[in-house]
Amino acid sequence: MKKKRKVLIFDTTLRDGEQSPGASLTIREKLRIARQLVKLGVDCIEAGFPAASEGDRRAVAAVAAEIKDTGVAALARCLPGDIETAARALAKAARPRIHVFLATSRIHREFKLGKAKEEIVRQAAASVRTARKYFDEVEFSPEDASRTELNFLAEVVGEVIAAGAGTVNIPDTVGYSTPEEYGGIISYLKENVPDISRAVISVHCHNDLGLAVANSLSAVRAGAGQVECTINGLGERAGNASLEEIVMAMKVRKDFWGVTTGINTRQIFKTSRLVSHLTGIAVQRNKAIVGENAFAHEAGIHQDGVLKERTTYEIMRPRDVGVPRSRLVLGKHSGRHAFRDRLQDMGYRLSDGEIELAFEKFKRLADKKKHVFDEDIEVIVDEQIQAVPEVFSLVYLNVTTGNTTVPTATVRLKKGDKVMQDAACGDGPVDAACKAVDRITGVRGEMKEYELKAVTGGKDALGEVTVRVKVGGRLRAGRASSTDIIEASVKAYLNAINRLVGRNRPRASGKKRPASA
Repeated sequence: MKKKRKVLIFDTTLRDGEQSPGASLTIREKLRIARQLVKLGVDCIEAGFPAASEGDRRAVAAVAAEIKDTGVAALARCLPGDIETAARALAKAARPRIHVFLATSRIHREFKLGKAKEEIVRQAAASVRTARKYFDEVEFSPEDASRTELNFLAEVVGEVIAAGAGTVNIPDTVGYSTPEEYGGIISYLKENVPDISRAVISVHCHNDLGLAVANSLSAVRAGAGQVECTINGLGERAGNASLEEIVMAMKVRKDFWGVTTGINTRQIFKTSRLVSHLTGIAVQRNKAIVGENAFAHEAGIHQDGVLKERTTYEIMRPRDVGVPRSRLVLGKHSGRHAFRDRLQDMGYRLSDGEIELAFEKFKRLADKKKHVFDEDIEVIVDEQIQAVPEVFSLVYLNVTTGNTTVPTATVRLKKGDKVMQDAACGDGPVDAACKAVDRITGVRGEMKEYELKAVTGGKDALGEVTVRVKVGGRLRAGRASSTDIIEASVKAYLNAINRLVGRNRPRASGKKRPASA
């Protein structure tokens, strides 16, 4: 069996990814991401652009000094000062690489650089030779390569390889190219640069037209040996090619691409969440591979298929990218199969008639809200089918509050024939009353969600309060209504507490159903 060709993964999250507006990282944050990138298994980490700022220089130096098992690169313009600064920043690197770049397209030559082709060739080759004086591993990028005349691009690539560049990157700097065209550029260079086999052909694609991943994969198909990409597709403007999408495309469709990488794909989700957390840039819900909806199913037909055989609607296993399991999202499109499965997973054992009644109520609720949570299902089942016993009932409530008064509440509860009373202070009247309930019941709850809405109009409107209370690591939902919103709040909170201490629902016996993926 023919051995698959390995494609190197060059991660530029810390350099190009950080150039996303609002994504600035501290040195400590860059180190955290770099450590995770090592666990992920990338072949090279581009840590920054040392000449851009003193902060960037120190960050590159810090990453270079700590990361020993993975290559560390620094970006530099084809200027002696930039190259020297990058070399100093990489001084303690175990596997250093200098990445030099110079624009080659006509539009950049004319409007940005004001240089003729001959000057570009001389400067590029001279800069590679200068970089080689510091380190053996030199990468050269002809900026805006995809808009450069092919014969001139081949000339520049040939000259920098002759000067000592071991990697030649062909960037689609402004995301202008298309898959067929971009793959054609790589094929042209392989056919028209005599010594092209002496260097690794790398590709770096931007996503301005949404084609960064497609272009990168097309280049791999044409023979590129390295892909430059970022976690979550971060980067200038619309971002870079997404590492997770490229890697998983090559893994899932290895039959088509015929290549492999050294990436530990089970670290993908963790890496994505770390980068999102540290940069403050959220991952869109429908983002491929790492989005919240990537392994979520709401449509009833899809849910039914996944429950019967995962591969009907999932082309990869969630755990292969570090996601614990698939999620069946219950909403208005969900069917009976998914609803029954969720009830069993929650531990309910109901008759067909009870399930049908609960499902009808679930569908009515799903029409009113986007997602139905387990706590909502508990309310449906407990209140409509198995009615939660009212262990504690509210007998008396009095609150004192004001802008110059410490909010205080006195609460009297009844349990059986016993009436108990206590008082507490809080940040507000609801907080004070709930603390008094805690003191009486002996159950300490943590309010995680609180929602108030008017059921009717007018100043005397009936207010409905929905809460989610965390007790002992589990959430309990509670609902209540009253024309007095504080009373409604306390009753809703008490309703959640009663679910904990008084619920008597039948549980399914035996072992729990294993995760669906």
